[in-house]
Amino acid sequence: MILKTPLWKRTPPAIFPICLGYMGLGLAWRGSAEVLPIPPFIGGILLGLSTAFFLYFLAFYIAKLIGRPSVIFDDLKVPPLRAGVAAIPMSMMLLAAALLPFNISVPQVWWTGVIMQYIATFAVIYAIWKDPPEKRVFSPFMYLTFVGPIVGPIAGIKLGYETESLWLTIGALAAFVVITVGCGFRLAKVVPAQPLRPSLAIVLAPISLFALSFGQLGMEGLFAFFYWFSWAGFVALVVLLPWMTKGGWTPMWGAITFPFAAFTNVQIQAVSKGYEFIAEVGVILGLAVATPIVFYVLYRATMEWVTGALSEKTGAAVV
Repeated sequence: MILKTPLWKRTPPAIFPICLGYMGLGLAWRGSAEVLPIPPFIGGILLGLSTAFFLYFLAFYIAKLIGRPSVIFDDLKVPPLRAGVAAIPMSMMLLAAALLPFNISVPQVWWTGVIMQYIATFAVIYAIWKDPPEKRVFSPFMYLTFVGPIVGPIAGIKLGYETESLWLTIGALAAFVVITVGCGFRLAKVVPAQPLRPSLAIVLAPISLFALSFGQLGMEGLFAFFYWFSWAGFVALVVLLPWMTKGGWTPMWGAITFPFAAFTNVQIQAVSKGYEFIAEVGVILGLAVATPIVFYVLYRATMEWVTGALSEKTGAAVV
């Protein structure tokens, strides 16, 4: 099959939440080897493959932007695409965490991700401002854009950027509260259409990441609050998973990948904080849920990418 448009010219932002989930799973497997009898090479392999996967699509998307810089605004016309664009800097900050043991230009990678996150945020704000008033509604996709900086402290605190990470956390927490309240009121009135239901899983990611951040910052009370909050979210999402995926595979399933990976990473941290048995159970359950989901979504998305179907289905802009 010969595509009329080269793949790079229509690189879909929808691939980047999957990159985020893939790298998050790699971090989870690497961290799990420190608290469970798991071979450490599994996490290393996953992180190597997920990094290559992310950089492959990042190179394509950069080429797409070079081809026509204004294409970014075409890719910001609808909430799912905005979330995809926001996942690019989030993945970059996660990459910094993956590179920590190797000390490979980690501060530069981290700052690149942080700066890109705020550039993406302002671009999305502009896109929302250009929307007609009736389209300016709260949605879970907003978490990636406005709460996305909460990924930063994962590597930032270990790099010595504690003050910067604290401010990233505070800013993300303020956005999280506003978006959660807004989404709550909207859900009370409107049940998401079947294709959009997987997006509800996104909420577990920031809850888990707040626990990670506060735990690293030594704020044990806030860590405990978000830790148990993440457990409640995990159980709720596992119960709701058949309902969220009832319509069958769509690229929207990418929204399910990172939340479960983030939950698993929280459990790993909790083991070292004395939660022991419950946290070890959480690590096992998290890996058991996240691993097949991430690999299934990864497989389906990759197969649709090579045929151009992923770009078509998600409405990715063309250079």
